[in-house]
Amino acid sequence: MFFELALEDLTRAADLLRPIHDATDGGDGWVSLEVSPLLAGDAQGTIQSAIELHARAQRPNLFIKIPGTPEGIPAIEESIFAGVPINVTLLFSSAHYFAAAEAYIRGIERRIQAGRDPRIASIASIFVSRWDKAVADTVPGELRNRLGIAVAKRAYRDYRELLASPRWQTLAAAGASPQRLLFASTGTKDPDASDTLYVEALAAPDTLNTMPEKTLHAFADHGQLHGALASDGGDSDAMLARFRLAGVDVNALALTLQREGAQSFVESWQALLQRIAEKSGGRHDTVQALCVG
Repeated sequence: MFFELALEDLTRAADLLRPIHDATDGGDGWVSLEVSPLLAGDAQGTIQSAIELHARAQRPNLFIKIPGTPEGIPAIEESIFAGVPINVTLLFSSAHYFAAAEAYIRGIERRIQAGRDPRIASIASIFVSRWDKAVADTVPGELRNRLGIAVAKRAYRDYRELLASPRWQTLAAAGASPQRLLFASTGTKDPDASDTLYVEALAAPDTLNTMPEKTLHAFADHGQLHGALASDGGDSDAMLARFRLAGVDVNALALTLQREGAQSFVESWQALLQRIAEKSGGRHDTVQALCVG
C-alpha cells in the first residue's frame, strides 16, 4: 500500500523534473525512492526490491535509495550491474564513501564486460551535521561544529582522486558517468552556529547538496561563498588529528552513526506502517507484509 502511494507521488515528481533531466543529459532532475529499511540486513532482498521498484516506476530519473551499510554494499554493486540508478545513503566517512564508490565501479566494470551500456547514474550521500551533534558535549569549544566539515572535506578529496585515477578514466572513456558525491544533513543543528554553515563550507564542483528548505531560504537571504572546496581536502587531515587528540575515535563514531541512522530509518518506517494500518483499518503485520513481502 505504501509503495503504491509512493510510486504515484514520485513518478509525478519525476515527470515534473523530466525536462531538467533531459536538458542536463541526465545530470539533474532526479527523485529518490528508498527500499524498505527492514531490508537493511538482507542483500538479496534489497537487490530484488530495487530492481522491482525501478521497473514499476518506469522513469529514467528515479534513483532507488540503498544504505551503504556492509550488507548494502553488495546490493549496490548488483543493482548497478542490473541497470538500476542508485542513491547510496547513510555514508558517514571516507571509508564508507570508498566502499560505495568501489561497489559502483565494480558494477560498471561488470556491465562493460557483459557488453551492456555503462552509463548508469549514482550518487553517494555523506551525512554531515550528525557528526557535530554527536560530539557537541565532548569536545572543546573551538572544535564545535567542525568535525562534519572535516569529514566531508576528506571524502571530497577521495572523490576527486578517484575521478582522476586511471581506473576511472578507463571507464569514463567507455562512456560511464561518475558517481557524484552528495552532502546530506546540511541543516545546522546548533542554534548558536550559522544557519548556512555547511552550505558555505562545502560548495564544490560536481557535487550535490540536499539542504533543508529552511537552509535553502537562509542561504538565498544571507549566505556567502568564499571559494570552492579545495580538491586536496584543505585542512581536513589537520582538523581530524585535532579531534583524535580530543579523544574522538572517528572510525568508531562513523560506525555508530551509521547504525543509529539505519535504526532511525527502521523506527520511522514502522511508525509509518502503523499509521497506514490504522487509517486502513487493517492490522500492522498485514500492511508490513504487503510492503516488504
